[in-house]
Amino acid sequence: MATSLICRETQSRVSSTLNRDAKQFGKKYMFDSNEETCWNSDQGENQWVALEFPKNVKMSELKVQFQGGFSGRTCRLEGCVSGGEFTALSQFYPEDNNSLQSFPIQEVPAVSRLKIVFEDSSDFFGRIIVYSLEILGERAS
Repeated sequence: MATSLICRETQSRVSSTLNRDAKQFGKKYMFDSNEETCWNSDQGENQWVALEFPKNVKMSELKVQFQGGFSGRTCRLEGCVSGGEFTALSQFYPEDNNSLQSFPIQEVPAVSRLKIVFEDSSDFFGRIIVYSLEILGERAS
C-alpha cells in the first residue's frame, strides 16, 4: 500500500523564495498540512522543488495543490540515486486551479533524489505557489 514518502529525514530545496522571505513563504510550508501557508517562488523560468530521501523510494503518485493563477502547466519529474545525475522520469500537466491534484507515476525506477521542475507557469512572471506537496509510494529495500 502506498504511503507518504516525505518524512522528517527528507531534505528539501527550492529554486527560489519570493523576496527571499523564507519566514513567510518558505519551502517548509508545502509539508505542514496547513491550508493557509504555502511556498511561493520568486519570478523566473524553470522553478523547482528537490527532495532527498533517507533511503531509496519507489514512487506511485504525486499530489500537489497550487494557487490558481500560479500553477505549473508543464511539469517534469527527474530522479536519481545518491551521487548520480538527474534523469527525466515523466511529465505531468496540472490544471490551473486551487484543487488538490493527483498524478499517478508509473514504471519509474527507485530513486533517492527527486526533482520536480515547473517548466511553464500560468503566471506571466513564472511564479509558482504550492500549498501542499505529497509523494506517495513505498520505500525500496
